[in-house]
Amino acid sequence: MSTPEVEEPAASSDSAVSTQAEISAEIAQVESARQRDGATRAQPAIDYPPYRSSILRHPTKDLHHADPETIELWSPCFGHSDIGDAEADLTIQHTGEPIGERMTVTGRVTDGEGRPVTGQLVEIWQANAGGRYVHKRDQHPAPLDPNFTGVGRCLTGPDGSYFFRTIKPGPYPWRNHLNAWRPAHIHFSIFGNAFTQRLVTQMYFPGDPLFALDPIYQAITDQKARHALVATYDHTQTQPELSLGYRWDVVLTGPAATWTEEDR
Repeated sequence: MSTPEVEEPAASSDSAVSTQAEISAEIAQVESARQRDGATRAQPAIDYPPYRSSILRHPTKDLHHADPETIELWSPCFGHSDIGDAEADLTIQHTGEPIGERMTVTGRVTDGEGRPVTGQLVEIWQANAGGRYVHKRDQHPAPLDPNFTGVGRCLTGPDGSYFFRTIKPGPYPWRNHLNAWRPAHIHFSIFGNAFTQRLVTQMYFPGDPLFALDPIYQAITDQKARHALVATYDHTQTQPELSLGYRWDVVLTGPAATWTEEDR
């Protein structure tokens, strides 16, 4: 399982003094400039000023070619014998019941032509219901849940479908600016057919009031692309007396491809 990633950029002189109002004003300025130049970009700029640490999270030097065969010698290989069915249910991984709103998340992984991508490893990691990761860098003073680790994985089925049962994560503070809070989200990783094809992205929940305030979400300036990261409530996936259901599909290629962190 991949190490959980916590959005906690190093403090800078800007992040130490910037307020949410100032960050929101910067977001509005970027959007105003985008509208003036008429640009439509499904992918965000790699350096988005309101997201203070974005300059630290992308390459600043020319890329170097690597021998893919050499890399593959050191990469993992996944098959059905490597993944247990229980790994997709984050609510039964410990001896007790986790705290929070139970939910299921399902969807399909497809290519740009709508064809299912089968047998692919899908990993998720997330904060608990209080907005806390089980990670040494997360010092948010919300309680840890001894019955919830927040990581799971599964393989896509013949129709490209995946399924997880988990707890709805809570929003949490991060150090981009004063009083900065991330919308509730789940991190997704899809490995593809080779280790070098791994894609990482985030799934959000509908109607989150923090969308307009979050520079990571707002860094995607095309509204259609933003919307592709938001799950929809699906009552057909809601299970009586157990959990609410959400649906979120991932498109790997083509003009409708889901935005990934590799594209930042």
